[in-house]
Amino acid sequence: MKRTSFTTRILMLLVCLGVAVYFGYQSLRYLDDPLTTTAAYGYTVDETISASGYVVRSERVLEDEAGGLLRLARSEGERVSVGGTVASVYADQASLDRQNEIDALEARIGQLEYVQSASLSYEASAKLDNQIAQDLLAVRAALAAGRLDTVESRGSELRALVMKRDYTYSGDDLDGQLESLRQELKELRRQAAGTTRRISAPVSGLYSAVVDGYETVLTPESVLEMSPSQLSAVQPDGAAGSHVGKLILGDSWYYAASLRAGEIKDLREAGSISLRFSKDVARDLDVTIQSVSWEENGRSVVVFQGKYDLAQLTLLRQQTAEIILNTMSGIRVPQESLRVVPQSVAGEDGEEREVQTTGVYCVVGVKAIFKPVKVLYSGEGFALVQPAGAKKRVLRSGDEVIVTARDLYDGKVVGE
Repeated sequence: MKRTSFTTRILMLLVCLGVAVYFGYQSLRYLDDPLTTTAAYGYTVDETISASGYVVRSERVLEDEAGGLLRLARSEGERVSVGGTVASVYADQASLDRQNEIDALEARIGQLEYVQSASLSYEASAKLDNQIAQDLLAVRAALAAGRLDTVESRGSELRALVMKRDYTYSGDDLDGQLESLRQELKELRRQAAGTTRRISAPVSGLYSAVVDGYETVLTPESVLEMSPSQLSAVQPDGAAGSHVGKLILGDSWYYAASLRAGEIKDLREAGSISLRFSKDVARDLDVTIQSVSWEENGRSVVVFQGKYDLAQLTLLRQQTAEIILNTMSGIRVPQESLRVVPQSVAGEDGEEREVQTTGVYCVVGVKAIFKPVKVLYSGEGFALVQPAGAKKRVLRSGDEVIVTARDLYDGKVVGE
């Protein structure tokens, strides 16, 4: 009797131990659940080639004027017609100060004439308020972009508009003020006669104040004949220089860079090409291949031609750029979430056969649903995919994709 009681106790102890081990294992498995998810989202990938080269333009350096004080009359990238004033040369500081007074008087007279012609109407005031608001936004955007030249010109316009708006509240005698200012302006112009020389443009073109010495070294004609070693060794002409600036002729610009043979092959196979400069240009620029030089040590000089946005490129010379060969858009998912599973599909003869299908599992409700995809691009840690499923199995941006999970299969319950 005692032996039976002892055996029963041993069996009960073993049963309890087994139950404890089972529940312990299940608890550990629950706490160590590897299920992780992330959201799929729309994404765009560019296939690019990195390059370092030179922006080339047809340029004409303007001759320096000897003696006097120089004052530029054009802003960077502004178009100048033949005979248009590029700069003025003043005999001395007094002449330059007098010109500054003339400019201030002309601006003030223009403001008063505007107020006088508008007759202080409500529409004129509302229009001024709108222009002031737009200029404030433009100045803020220019400051954020670091375009101090734009800030200066926009700031002058803004000050003029604020003064005009101020005069609309004034009850002063405008006719009397205008007459007095016109007389003062007339006298200053008389005094300035003969103390100023004008520098005019010999040809039409875009004005640039920067002369870097490459104007005669890198031309649209010379880069077509350069080898990779010649392009890498190019140096600016130290004798070239001008305080007046230069004119950029024509409407085309060029970008010359040395590329490897494999990269050139990719360029030729691409349908359309665009350049993305590392600085100063806010958007991608469409280009075509102008020429490819002879091969030297596995590299050739490729010259790209662009026909738009020349005014934005007047300050660019030696530049790094991304040559964009192709742009792909799709849905971004983690590389780890891609899985290849066997699926049964009906063949042309009606018989079902098993094929390996690439896709991702998504959490739909409380279940894991397999959604087939086509991989467009594989990056570092991610893949760009295109939905390949039908109906409820179409992968969409915003879907909750399963990255890791244990014993995953289609229809598995993964949530409550």
